[in-house]
Amino acid sequence: MMFAMFMLVILAITGLIWLLDSLLWAKKRAAGAAEPALVEYSKSFFPVILVVFLIRSFIVEPFKIPSGSMMPTLLAGDFILVNKFTYGLRVPILNNTFLDISHPKRGDVFVFHYPPDPSIDYIKRVVGLPGDKITYRDKQLYINGQKQDVSFTENYQYVGAGLNMVYAKRYKEQLGDKKHDILIEDNAFSKEADEEVPPGHYFAMGDNRDNSKDSRYWGFVPENNIVGRAFFIWWNFDNFGRIGNMIN
Repeated sequence: MMFAMFMLVILAITGLIWLLDSLLWAKKRAAGAAEPALVEYSKSFFPVILVVFLIRSFIVEPFKIPSGSMMPTLLAGDFILVNKFTYGLRVPILNNTFLDISHPKRGDVFVFHYPPDPSIDYIKRVVGLPGDKITYRDKQLYINGQKQDVSFTENYQYVGAGLNMVYAKRYKEQLGDKKHDILIEDNAFSKEADEEVPPGHYFAMGDNRDNSKDSRYWGFVPENNIVGRAFFIWWNFDNFGRIGNMIN
């Protein structure tokens, strides 16, 4: 959000300088006189900034994954792309929808402004839709009283905080018509939940269930906080094999 605000300010400044030069300053310069450097740079940068701003605001925006809360789907260090128009077009900065296209579906991986501090962007998986009753108990997810199907895949280990080795189990979980991977640690504390999702809100959870601060801790994601749907990993400096993977 802060970067978008910065781009908007730069866009406004360069555009204003270009406009003032076209309407006022150019008429006062001697014939054949060179443009001031500030005007020249503004005319050069304004179209580029405008195109980047429009792409980031309405089409696609890059993000970097900062933590392991979405493992094994996403790893810390993944650079991803987020579709900005899947859930409708939104006013930049204000984030209000002005063209409604669709809404998040259960199982989508989405980016949103963190409700307690909207200046921070979070990424989680959509688990609960408006009106759903969400229960997470004994490391098992229930939606509207229905236990969600999970099947064991393999033992999984990774380096966690403090360079400690974390031993978990990898499962396939079915959410609606979508199947995705989650991690469960048998002996780790897992925050439980028993909530009904209010209208215009969503219940979000990380795939690394025992290492994710999500809706179980801080509540629901309002519709106006949604940024877009994550769909593609375009870079990872530590693991080139992840480049080009779609996000399920």
